[in-house]
Amino acid sequence: MNIQLSQKQIGARITELRKAKGLSQEDLAKRVKISRPSLTQIELGNRSVDIIELQKLAMALEFTLDDFMSKDFIVNSEPEIGTESKPKKIMERISVPTLEIKKFKNVLLYILEKCAGKPNVGETVLYKLLYFSDFNYYELYETHLTGAKYRKLPFGPVPQKLDSIVSQMISDNKLQKVKTEYHGYPQTRYLPLEKADLTELKASEKEVIDKVIEQMSDWSASAISNYSHKDIPWLASKEGEEINYELAFYRDTPFSVRNYGDEIEAQ
Repeated sequence: MNIQLSQKQIGARITELRKAKGLSQEDLAKRVKISRPSLTQIELGNRSVDIIELQKLAMALEFTLDDFMSKDFIVNSEPEIGTESKPKKIMERISVPTLEIKKFKNVLLYILEKCAGKPNVGETVLYKLLYFSDFNYYELYETHLTGAKYRKLPFGPVPQKLDSIVSQMISDNKLQKVKTEYHGYPQTRYLPLEKADLTELKASEKEVIDKVIEQMSDWSASAISNYSHKDIPWLASKEGEEINYELAFYRDTPFSVRNYGDEIEAQ
């Protein structure tokens, strides 16, 4: 007997079938000609599947629509008679960010150009503006903006190697470090001493950074930290460890910046 399935049930069944076939999300997404982030959202139950996509999934995963919609749906992972059972290795794409120091410096200078005059923008707010710029860009374009690595710390994600980069920029008279107070609390601020080289930033990169600045640059340190604590990449990471960029594809509203429902699927 067929039943009406929810998006989460459909996603769970597709995930189960994909894993039984030993396919990664990347492999299956290519076979059905949708983007990998969209498949992630389907498997999470955050995105609906139209009938054409479901037919493509049925062909790729070798199931019938009647069986898939059945109340008694079972994934048969047993090998066929006469075939040798082989272990199946499921490989997901691994994001390995590589820091582009020149790009990072220009992104930092650009953010400070826009925000250094705001009294709330100390180190804590600056770290989060960098984090959301990097992770939002990765979710949208599946490629790194600065390639900076971030660790999960109690006050939110913090870019690694920032101290050494900032020290170098101070020595090169590109930044000035200032100790101030904000609402009675000590605050470390950075002032740009030169403009960012905008030729180093793509239009798409600048657009993402501008949106982050527009949304969050007026927030207090506690507000932006609390917000970052609810973002899936931070939540799914262990204390003190590096935050995997791939986790950006598991975001839900209001953190997700990619429209998985209406996007035009890439070949």
